[in-house]
Amino acid sequence: MDKFKKITSIITPLDIENVDTDQIIPARFLKAVSRDGFGENLFRDWRYDSNENLNKDFILNTFPNHSKILLAGRNFGCGSSREHAAWAIYDYGFRVVISSFFADIFKNNALNNGLLVFELNEKIIHKIFKKISLEPKLEFNIDLITQKFYSGDGSVEETFEINDYNKTCLLNGFDNIDYLLSMKDKILKFENETGR
Repeated sequence: MDKFKKITSIITPLDIENVDTDQIIPARFLKAVSRDGFGENLFRDWRYDSNENLNKDFILNTFPNHSKILLAGRNFGCGSSREHAAWAIYDYGFRVVISSFFADIFKNNALNNGLLVFELNEKIIHKIFKKISLEPKLEFNIDLITQKFYSGDGSVEETFEINDYNKTCLLNGFDNIDYLLSMKDKILKFENETGR
């Protein structure tokens, strides 16, 4: 996974609540077991109509696709526990998802797969949605080291929470196995000192 330290990007606004994992990546696309290729089917049933034509009203089809930050409505990632939802968002190009509330399993899957997710107060989320509707090209910054999220014009500045383990993994581009391997010397030292 890529190392994550700081991102500057416009925000893609998805002002929809209760987005479940089947809407993020429909079940019919879960046949592959590697993480690649899921991005093309992210929000598939919203991006395309029943005749496979682009839905010109859906935000991913109207907004620049170089955005790295997805701003979502409350209760994002609910539903089934499929890890593929995090894979699809990451593979599409997003590196951050912000919401006022995430389903726990989705949040853990995202963080374990290099996707930074964090929660902000719902009033702040609504303020950002409104700001983006007026200034869609406004860039926002996310600094993982200082845990700060702020707009380029200074009108938004917030801190966010993330536990030390997930922060360490994201900063170093580690998955769970990489993290354990990084601790190998400490583990061996502990074993030698304790005789275990």
